[in-house]
Amino acid sequence: EIIEPLPYDEMIDAIASCLGEGFKFYLQGNAMKYLWRYQHKGKVQEDLDKSIWYINKLKSVVNE
Repeated sequence: EIIEPLPYDEMIDAIASCLGEGFKFYLQGNAMKYLWRYQHKGKVQEDLDKSIWYINKLKSVVNE
């Protein structure tokens, strides 16, 4: 089960509206952030799930 990161799940549409085409880079950056930190923050599964959530969101945005 993919866990939607909080509080972003409620704000994602607003962020997308504000960033326009830059929203893709926001999603990519957050996916990378969670991949980089998963071994260091003590929440391995949670950080990997968050990275997957951002990647899946990016896939849906790219395919729109």
